[in-house]
Amino acid sequence: MQLYHRDAIAAAVHIDRDALAAVEAGFAALGRGEVVQPPILSMAIEESNGEVDVKTAHIRGAERFAIKVSPGFFDNPTLGLPSLNGLMMVFSAKTGLVDAVLFDEGYLTLVRTALAGAIAARHLARENSRRVAVLGAGEQAERQVEALRLVRDIDTVDVWARRREAAEAYAETMRGRGLAVHVHDSVHAACERADIIVTTTPSREPILRARDLPEGVHVTAMGSDSPEKRELDESVLIRADAFVCDTRAQSESNGELKALGGREAPFKVHELGRVIAEGQKLRLSDATITVCDLTGTGVQDTAIAGFALTRLAAD
Repeated sequence: MQLYHRDAIAAAVHIDRDALAAVEAGFAALGRGEVVQPPILSMAIEESNGEVDVKTAHIRGAERFAIKVSPGFFDNPTLGLPSLNGLMMVFSAKTGLVDAVLFDEGYLTLVRTALAGAIAARHLARENSRRVAVLGAGEQAERQVEALRLVRDIDTVDVWARRREAAEAYAETMRGRGLAVHVHDSVHAACERADIIVTTTPSREPILRARDLPEGVHVTAMGSDSPEKRELDESVLIRADAFVCDTRAQSESNGELKALGGREAPFKVHELGRVIAEGQKLRLSDATITVCDLTGTGVQDTAIAGFALTRLAAD
């Protein structure tokens, strides 16, 4: 059994095209029905504003599968600690023996989450998209833009966050990466000229509404991944010309389909894996509005863990 810590993992695995291809292949396998993926085990730790998720999946024919334990404690930044942590245990799919433990402290989740956003944009956003509105100013807000630049020529970022100082600090960081960045005091102003909108918050109330959506925009909602969280108003889902999620079941329990309160969706629900595997073209024109709700799947974790072990073995 191999034991790897975050520094070694971060030195081997980056937000790059190879990692993107590995995660996209996992989504495609899910879309083809080649993945065994149980429901998320999730536990809230309310007194500490925390939660713990356990995710896993097996891609049929793959050499390994991963089980990930992922705590998120959202008051940690006030203590000088990261919000996300965790580890991945990687098992042989032939013997069930432990091949490796990746003490990544949430790093691989950070990477695969960012790459999932880029994959959604690759298949749903306008090809000439250059301007992204980011709602939220945490580390995932930075990584989402980094990953988007793998698939679109992003040159301008509009940012809104609940705390203006956090948005200003984010803007300073992103300007250092060669981007034009504008800080806004309202969600509507941030989204007004966007080609792509990315929501990256732990919000428990909707922050984005249909009136905030410009013509032809693509929305990737990243933050709602538990029953308590929600970023999109119901009007966003209804306004979309195409609504996509990573899995319908997770979107209904943890993601943005919760907005319907158990009612049957008055629109077709697509799953990202099938969009990829079947080459579905959901953007019919530059005016089409697309929305993708990503709650995070076990297949992403198995895909990025297998990729990480390949990279680590090569070093």
